[in-house]
Amino acid sequence: MAHFFSITNLADILGVSLKTINSWVEKGSLVCSIDQNGKKGFYQEALFGIPQIESMVNSRWDEEMEVKPLRDYTSIELFAGGGGLALGMEKAGFKHIMLNEFDKDACQTLRTNRKHWNVVQDDIHNVDFSPYKGKVDFLSGGFPCQAFSYAGNKAGFEDTRGTLFFELARAVKQTMPKVFMGENVKGLYTHDNGRTFNVIKSVIEDLGYTLVEPKVLKAVQYKVPQKRERLILIAIRNDIASKVKFQYPSPYRRIMTLKDAFFKGELYNCDVPQSIGQQYPQRKKEIMDLVPMGGYWKDLPPKVQEEYMKGSLHLGGGKTGIARRLSFDEPSLTLTCSPAMKQTERCHPTQTRPLTVREYARIQTFPDDWVFCGNMAAQYKQIGNAVPVNLAYAVGRSLIRLFNDISNNV
Repeated sequence: MAHFFSITNLADILGVSLKTINSWVEKGSLVCSIDQNGKKGFYQEALFGIPQIESMVNSRWDEEMEVKPLRDYTSIELFAGGGGLALGMEKAGFKHIMLNEFDKDACQTLRTNRKHWNVVQDDIHNVDFSPYKGKVDFLSGGFPCQAFSYAGNKAGFEDTRGTLFFELARAVKQTMPKVFMGENVKGLYTHDNGRTFNVIKSVIEDLGYTLVEPKVLKAVQYKVPQKRERLILIAIRNDIASKVKFQYPSPYRRIMTLKDAFFKGELYNCDVPQSIGQQYPQRKKEIMDLVPMGGYWKDLPPKVQEEYMKGSLHLGGGKTGIARRLSFDEPSLTLTCSPAMKQTERCHPTQTRPLTVREYARIQTFPDDWVFCGNMAAQYKQIGNAVPVNLAYAVGRSLIRLFNDISNNV
């Protein structure tokens, strides 16, 4: 069956605005169609010639799903959180020999779901990684994005001291894995006018590693029903780097939507289970009742807009996250640590309430049997901060393929 891309889907895949897509349609560069549900968009044959679409049509996803480790590859995970990255890497075939996390609820989540994992609950500054030297193949972690002080001219390893990136680099220095990975927000590229990224590159060089060309991966292209982007940094130890080549994962054939997340189908074999979730106060519920599926504050009557938006009504910017109701026909917007923050509202498509904990988990592609510990706010936070499991799994398979090449060629 020919896949159909809504205007929003196409904009997300190409990283351009809806306005840009609409201008291409007006100029005749793209031919817009209407699907059986009356939704405007594009059938994939009308999009041939666009590399991002062709890579989905010609996807090697199924072939890559067959990648299996030639032997056990050991790994350490830092800043493990609620386990999205760790779970995806485990599914790909990595054997975690240590996971470090500071948050007690997140540690309890990891221990509850994987009793055999060695979870070290401590501030990373206190952890000595040197006992793992020579015992770990791969190290990974999603370090927070922080500015560096520029004490020295070269801005090398020592100049990042005091940041959590320094702790990741220290773990690499103490263990010297064959490959390590850092994942971060897309904005790390441009953070502090590009200086942050330049320091990271020089530290990777200092450590004796070769950085693979970094890439921003869009979760919607990797079987994740969510518009989330992550910058992936992969570095290969210099004695190995010239003998192998890392290839990023192929995108999936189609875009997953909230319908895929919440109902039985390709992603899950049953509807989303019942779970705890936040509720709106009465007046907010009355206001959100007026927002149609896929709509936001601009769909409210003018008087209600004034009441809800207050002073921000006439400020610049689209403020498209305010009073936002999601749509079953689209992926979710990026999840945050809470589903009912005013600037980043995530209202259920047809029921007037915030998304539940299990709905949150499905949007991040956690399995239904993955239990989150702590109070409701702690559970939302762990899920909202996670790397989507299916994205991690896709990257993990590419890394397993790399390790198989290392095993064969080094």
